[in-house]
Amino acid sequence: MSKMDENAKMKEDLFHVIRVALTGRPQDIHTIVRKLTRKYKSDDAAFAEQLTELLRKSPVRASPARRAEPAGLPLDGDSRLPLVRLAENPVLEIEPVYAEESWSSLRQIVNEQQGLDRLRAAGIDPTRTVLFTGPPGVGKTFAAKWIARELGRPLATLDLSAVMSSFLGRTGNNVRVVLDYAKEHECVLLLDELDAVAKRRDDSTEIGELKRLVTVLLQEIDEWPSSGLLLAATNHPDLLDPAVWRRFETVIDFPYPSAVHLSDVCRDLLDDQADSAWPSVLGISLQGSSFSDAVQSIRRAKRSAALNDGDIDAALAQLVRSISNRLDRAERQELALSLTRDIGLSQRQASDMTGVSRDTIRKHEREAVGA
Repeated sequence: MSKMDENAKMKEDLFHVIRVALTGRPQDIHTIVRKLTRKYKSDDAAFAEQLTELLRKSPVRASPARRAEPAGLPLDGDSRLPLVRLAENPVLEIEPVYAEESWSSLRQIVNEQQGLDRLRAAGIDPTRTVLFTGPPGVGKTFAAKWIARELGRPLATLDLSAVMSSFLGRTGNNVRVVLDYAKEHECVLLLDELDAVAKRRDDSTEIGELKRLVTVLLQEIDEWPSSGLLLAATNHPDLLDPAVWRRFETVIDFPYPSAVHLSDVCRDLLDDQADSAWPSVLGISLQGSSFSDAVQSIRRAKRSAALNDGDIDAALAQLVRSISNRLDRAERQELALSLTRDIGLSQRQASDMTGVSRDTIRKHEREAVGA
C-alpha cells in the first residue's frame, strides 16, 4: 500500500472515530477502538498496545452518557419512556457474514437507497419495505444495523413484543406515534418481533381491537414513503397472516450459518490470537449453532484464556470438547472424522477433542475410503 493510500485510510479511521464520539456514546467508541486495535496490530504492535491500554483505563460501566436518550424520541403516554431504541451511528464490532443469496438482497437494498436520484429520474421508486425471516440469532437485527451504517442513517428499533399492552388501544397509539416519527426523520425503522401481533390474534377477548391494530400496521406499510426504509423481523414467519406477507416488497430469509460462515466469524473474533486451524475446527464443531451462539462461545473461551495465562489454544480445545460432550455417539464420530478429513488434524488431536478413540477414527476412515 502506498503512503498516500495509508494516509487516506488513517483519515477515514479518524473521521469515523470523531463522528461517533460526537454522539456521546462511550460504548460505541470502545467498539471502534477495539476494531482499530485488531487492525493495526500486525503493522504497528506498539500503537495497538497503546490503544489497548486506553481501553483498560476507560471503562464504560455506569457511564451517564450510556443511559442518556436522544431528545425528541417518541414516548409512551403513561411511563414517559422512549418507545424506540435509537442508534444514531450504528457500530458493528465484527463484519456480518451471510449466505450469498441474503447478501445479494441486502446489497440491492443499499444500492437502491444510494441511487435514489437515478431511480427517480427513471420514474422508479426504491424498495421501501423489507421483511427479515429466520430463527433467533442468525443476524436479522445485525443486518438492519449494517444497512443503516452503510446508508449513514440512524437505526430506530421498535420492539413490538415490548410495546404490546393489555390495553391494545394504547399499543395502537404507541405504534402510530413511532411510525409518524420515522416518517418525519431520515432513519431506518426496524419493527422487531413482528409476529408479536400475529401471536395475539387468537385472543378472543380482544380480537376486535387487535384486528384494528393489525389494520393500522398494514395501512402504514402500504403507504410507507419512498424516501424512507421500513424493515421488519420475525422469528416465526409461520405465524404471520398472509395479508402481512403481501405488504412487503422484499422478503429476505436468514438460515442457520454454514460451517464456512461460522469459520469466518470465528476468524474475525480470534484475530490471529490462536493457531490458524482453529477457525475451521470451530466452524465444523459449531455447525447447527446461530451466529449469536457462536459469538458467545468464542467470547467465553477468550475470557477463560485471559484468566489462565492467555492460553487461547487450550481454551478453544476445551470448547470443542464441551461441544462434543453434548453430541450422541454417531455425531461425535462424524465430528472426529470431519476434523481429520476436512481440516487435516491428526487422529490424536481429533481423539483428544472429541473423546472418540483413534481406533474408531481409523476404522471409519478405512470404511470411507473403501466406499
